[in-house]
Parts: sequence; structure tokens; C-alpha cells
Amino acid sequence: MTKLAIMKEWFAKYDTDYLKFDFIEKKFSTRADIHAFILLDILVPGICDIIYDSNHEYVILNINIEVLAEVITEDQVRDLRRCGITLDGERLVILN
Repeated sequence: MTKLAIMKEWFAKYDTDYLKFDFIEKKFSTRADIHAFILLDILVPGICDIIYDSNHEYVILNINIEVLAEVITEDQVRDLRRCGITLDGERLVILN
């Protein structure tokens, strides 16, 4: 099983943790979205904006999920779910 497939399983496993930001023990911010952005920037550093696109339903993040899958832990996936991050096919999104 590839690391990407494992990461996708973790996102599905922690579906019930969606938007449970209060359960994160070590927060980088008091805001869920900012915490998620900081965590993603630590895991997949970049020089471009973290927001790729948005519409009335969701915000698409500019994160290479294959690179992310190589470094992320199960606990970090759980925390992203708690921040409202969703894996939609091959991209990370935040629903509005």
C-alpha cells in the first residue's frame, strides 16, 4: 500500500473528528484554519500561497498531497480533520 493510500485511509478514519478543533492539544493558533495552514507549511514548505482557489462551497489548498503523504503522521491527519480540512479526491479543501 502506498503512503498516499494510507493517508487517504487516515482521512476517512478521522471523519468523525471533523471540526473538533477544541480537542487539539498543542495549537499553533486559536483559529482552526490558521493552525492547519501552519501545520501544512511545516510539513510541506513552499514559497507560493497556500490557497490555490476558492468558490462559494470550498477553498482549495495549494499542497502537493503526494509530498504530504510522505511526511505526515496519523495524528497530524487527525488534527487537520479537526481543523476542517477535507481530502477531496486529489486535493485538500476547507469547506465554507
